[in-house]
Amino acid sequence: MVEIPILKDIVIIFGFSTLVLLICHRIKIPSIVGFLLTGIIIGPHTFGLVKSLHDVEILAEIGIVLLLFTIGIEFSFKKILQAKKFVLLGGLLQVFLTTVLTYIVARQFALPIREAVFAGFLIALSSTAIVLKILQERAELDSPHGRAILSILIFQDIAIVPMIIFAPLLAGHSTGSDQSLPLLIIKGVVIIVIALAAARYLIPGLMFQIARTRSRELFLLSIALICIAVAWMTSQLGLSLGLGAFLAGLVISESEYNYRALEGVLPFRDVFTSFFFVSVGMLLNTSFLIENPLSILAAALAILVVKSILAGTVAVILGLSVRAALIVGLALCQVGEFSFILSKVGIDFKLLDTGIYQGFLAVSIFTMAATPFIITFSPIIAERAAKWPILKRFKSRQVAELEADELAGAERLKDHLIIVGFGINGRNLARAARAANIRYVIIEMNPDTVKNEREKGEPIRYGDATGEGVFKKAHIGHARVLAVAISDPVATRRITEIARRMNPRLHIIVRTRFVQEMKPLYYLGANEVIPEEFETSVEIFTLVLMKYLVPRDEIERFIREIRSDSYEMFRSLSRRTSTIEDLKLHFSEIDVCTLRVAEKAPVVGRDLGDLELRKKYGVTVLAIERDSEVISNPGGSTKICGNDVLFILGTPDQINNLKALINA
Repeated sequence: MVEIPILKDIVIIFGFSTLVLLICHRIKIPSIVGFLLTGIIIGPHTFGLVKSLHDVEILAEIGIVLLLFTIGIEFSFKKILQAKKFVLLGGLLQVFLTTVLTYIVARQFALPIREAVFAGFLIALSSTAIVLKILQERAELDSPHGRAILSILIFQDIAIVPMIIFAPLLAGHSTGSDQSLPLLIIKGVVIIVIALAAARYLIPGLMFQIARTRSRELFLLSIALICIAVAWMTSQLGLSLGLGAFLAGLVISESEYNYRALEGVLPFRDVFTSFFFVSVGMLLNTSFLIENPLSILAAALAILVVKSILAGTVAVILGLSVRAALIVGLALCQVGEFSFILSKVGIDFKLLDTGIYQGFLAVSIFTMAATPFIITFSPIIAERAAKWPILKRFKSRQVAELEADELAGAERLKDHLIIVGFGINGRNLARAARAANIRYVIIEMNPDTVKNEREKGEPIRYGDATGEGVFKKAHIGHARVLAVAISDPVATRRITEIARRMNPRLHIIVRTRFVQEMKPLYYLGANEVIPEEFETSVEIFTLVLMKYLVPRDEIERFIREIRSDSYEMFRSLSRRTSTIEDLKLHFSEIDVCTLRVAEKAPVVGRDLGDLELRKKYGVTVLAIERDSEVISNPGGSTKICGNDVLFILGTPDQINNLKALINA
């Protein structure tokens, strides 16, 4: 029986990868670093367990093709246009500034011009896989800094394609033959036009006919054919396989079958890209690492610091606060996985020599391994650094103008509502407050949103609510309610703590993503914490019970019981002195609410004493609001009029029983 050496090597690669990834998962190290470590362990410079290095490199090339193919499928002009300022301006500035600074430093070390430019390309890219995974786990993708990070990473993912194309030109020749640059550009334009034409006129009809067969095998084969055929065609024209794979993905992305195609390709991509990162790890010479530990550590720290500063500066230019900009910078400080792909191209075209390549691998692995820990501590670092006087001066021109307008138009507010964040929740809350004639002020970090909404007449102010200054402008000392509706859990905690310290009488309502965030928020002083995770589950089981025709009153009683059981265990953590507005917080059986009397309700024209509400219904009327006037502690001779607003004290069931008397 003929032995196939590559099978043994695949078993070794998968076996060690599984073990190393399991350990990495336990200690919170990204899987990409695990694959690189696997390559180092089994590679020729350590234990030399893998023999078929050339075959592994072929599998790695397939991984690169599939990776760029999926990037093309996920590429969306619509997504870029939605965040065009951050993607185009922010991404371009970050890549350009990092490339230029790296070029200058490389030239100081006597690196030739072409190699210095290529080094700039390598350092400019950050790790999309690591950063986005961590942000998703921390529920920060919808935060201001999360959106900025995502936008810059999108630009970097797209930028890898022209970088791969430009690398051979930088080396002084094309990918396949001695073609002139104008001829190469013409060929590139032709292949792009053909791909776009196919995406519009050929592929949709072909994919429709294939999808009609309902054959999963036929569908996957057709997707693989498009990917490989376009990649092969571009390579035959002297362009890179990577460009062809990206264009093939772009062709699929314009059809309605893009998500189905992505779902089918992802498992193969993950398997083959694992070969790529393992093969990169195999190239690292451990003896080089042992001989140069200090220089590698110094270079890694320099990259982490410089990339953080540059990306943070770009975030400030885009209008983010200093704190958010620092978090953006710290999140983008590492060298990314696409840099490894680009480095292989550089090796092929002699843009990297062996010594520099070994240093690049060691430094990159170090920065990627450090990333999870840096992102974890980035809010604390950013919060402390943002207080430095020198950093407080850094503001974009747009932000400075917004703050100047606020100072010029500041007015005294009292008994008002403060809304932090102007997303969906903030907008709906502002709309409700406006309808109820409640004075409110909005605090928002996105300068574009602030500018646009201010032009519409919204009382919105620019600022980072994690600092006391913006709350002073919002007159928090005289506010009645603070509603925090942002997606950053760390900032939410900080805002709650500051607001409680600045106004002990303030009623703080906080929206959070997860139930586990409730406990620390109550400790910090929140009166009410609304976890989306819990409320979504309530909505789901409500719809399910309704489909089974369970009576509505039974569903509502069950909802009250669930909310009481789930919320009370956290509310009991609050030990502040009770006030009349905190009764519901400390005594779940008591509620204070307002009811409007209908014009033709049975109680209209009758005295409170005659109604005997306390005796018959068990409730107490604390006050009556009538024509913008409040009657406090009304007596038994007070008559009830239509459109009166009654302030009622009682249990939820008692108040529900009273509604029939109040309504028409």
